[in-house]
Amino acid sequence: MREALSRPAADYYLVLSCTGLLVGLGVLMVLSSSSVYAAENLGNAYYFFVRHMTYLAFGVPLGWWISRRSEQTLGMIGVLLVIGMIVAELLVVFTPLGDAASGASNKGNRNWLYLGSFSLQPSEFAKLGLILWAAGVFAAKYKKLTRPSTLLFPVALGFVVIIGLVVIGGHDLGTGVILLAIMLAVFWFIGTPWYLLAAVVTAAALLVAGMVVTSPGRVQRIRALVSGSDTVGTSEQPLNAVYALATGGWWGVGLGRSRAKWGGLYDGALNDYVFAVLGEELGLFGTIVVIGLFLGLGLIGLRIAARSTRVFWRVVAASVTAWLLIQAMLNIAVAMRMIPVMGVPLPFISYGGSSLIATLMAVGALLAAARHEPEAMAALKRRSAPARERTVRVTSVVDGKGR
Repeated sequence: MREALSRPAADYYLVLSCTGLLVGLGVLMVLSSSSVYAAENLGNAYYFFVRHMTYLAFGVPLGWWISRRSEQTLGMIGVLLVIGMIVAELLVVFTPLGDAASGASNKGNRNWLYLGSFSLQPSEFAKLGLILWAAGVFAAKYKKLTRPSTLLFPVALGFVVIIGLVVIGGHDLGTGVILLAIMLAVFWFIGTPWYLLAAVVTAAALLVAGMVVTSPGRVQRIRALVSGSDTVGTSEQPLNAVYALATGGWWGVGLGRSRAKWGGLYDGALNDYVFAVLGEELGLFGTIVVIGLFLGLGLIGLRIAARSTRVFWRVVAASVTAWLLIQAMLNIAVAMRMIPVMGVPLPFISYGGSSLIATLMAVGALLAAARHEPEAMAALKRRSAPARERTVRVTSVVDGKGR
């Protein structure tokens, strides 16, 4: 085992393996968790499953393409994503393109861009864009990282603009918390002094607290979480999620046999509470497998960051890892009724096109970082050397310079 883990390409294939298993579980859970809701409301039990597979067909090639890109190319992609997502968020917040077809927002949030039958959640792609852009900025200014002005500007400003649009303009506190966590991870891994981090954390905490106390809906969810007495209103889905997990027992009731998806969780079964459906159908064993895969992916990502000798790849690997782990942790905590509902999808497993494609692109960036580990680069050079030598020998024979 130790010998296998010490191989140059071990991290690359471990990331692929963990991601592949999570994506495979996601396919099964979307098919199972969405069937009842889709059949009842859309007349086609496979509606969300087919769309999920379509998103996979886009996301996997995009992730593979990103995994083959250089530091310079990914830095430019980050710049384009940040600019594009700021424009998209402005359209979401300030134009009718942010209104759903029925004229209502998405559960109180205004976070989707609607273009006919096509819809996009810009904030999902902003997560990756901010990471790649910040990594490029810090890589270019790595000799000046001891200066607070270099650490905070322009990276902190970019994060604040997008977080402000998402949280204040779009009322999407869940995504805003994830973006804040990514920002803190970026600054932590770049070596920001503790007093600056403390200032950022304090400002973030005040912002979140302000958004909570000024929203009657959020206050009601917190009260329901604490009291647990509202069984037909705010707490209905959270309580049914806990019941579903308890029903699963050790090994679950069987794939596709969840009872909570028939009404207790309703539309939440395929995104916010997919972990509860998974726990009911696959039991404690299934939930431990999922948590173990996320922890494994996290450990591998941190090892990639530790092995990276360039600032860009270190920031990318550590920040993508923090993003995926924190988002998974928040979704699971909601399903277990440890925190109020935040509307955060479970990476690779919840239904959602923007989220799935963005996370697959993020894994592509993590794979690119793994390919640029010093030992992996050396192994690739050794592997390509014999091919170059054969090419030289064949060319020499053709030119009459060899036998």
